[in-house]
Amino acid sequence: MLIRCWGSRGSIPVSGPEYLKYGGDTTCIELRTADDQTLIIDAGSGIRRLGARLLEEGRSEMCLLFTHAHWDHLLGFPFFRPLYREDCHLKIMGCPCAQDSVREMISHCMQPPNFPVPLDKVQARLSFREQCRESFRVGSVTVSPIPISHPNRGLGYSFSEDGRTFVFLTDNELRFQHTGGGTFDDYVQACAAADLLIHDAEYAPDEYERFRTWGHSTFADAVDLAAKARVKRLGLFHHNQDRTDAQIDAIEQTCVTAEARQEDALDCFAVRGGMEIRI
Repeated sequence: MLIRCWGSRGSIPVSGPEYLKYGGDTTCIELRTADDQTLIIDAGSGIRRLGARLLEEGRSEMCLLFTHAHWDHLLGFPFFRPLYREDCHLKIMGCPCAQDSVREMISHCMQPPNFPVPLDKVQARLSFREQCRESFRVGSVTVSPIPISHPNRGLGYSFSEDGRTFVFLTDNELRFQHTGGGTFDDYVQACAAADLLIHDAEYAPDEYERFRTWGHSTFADAVDLAAKARVKRLGLFHHNQDRTDAQIDAIEQTCVTAEARQEDALDCFAVRGGMEIRI
């Protein structure tokens, strides 16, 4: 399983010299399966660059999974170049949560006056499948939805292939249980012994009380979850839009230093745009 990050920023894209290392694009993750199929998680602004890469490689079929309908996870969708190619087939999956359907969820961002090309005018072939609870397969990977604790509901995902597991839980508030979300212990169980966990780490502990119930976790809670679930690697994700490279470096070092004192040291790192991870 190959995982590429095309955007790890939260809430809104950012630019400037202080954001070069970790990047300014919002959530978009690419997963390549052992049988060379392409899965995409979320359509944040990072999906624009991914779309160009997929066309350069001559890929015409891909599967897009959505975690939820908040705009930083959708805003790149109209700029995904495979949408405008007749030879492309995009399988779109997810749980509609607060919407009537997955199609409705994504069509909103392409309705006038927000965008000049409505969803029913794109050239690619689109197929929709609402998948909220049951596990399903995409090629050689088994995908299992995990309800996240976030306003308006949503899903994380566990990906299993050849005895290895990758869990993706962005926009997940570990210390407050939103409607439809799980408890901390539920997420420990969902992440148990994963080879890689990428988890929301929007806030520092001293910031959290000001933003409690907004749907995000602290990096300390993400580390606590990873340690209790005994995962092998933890990627800190959904970096706050105001967090500079130097500040993210400091958070990463805090986590690394804390975990080095534990008997079973956890490999902890901050996820950056352009990063590739093989498990």
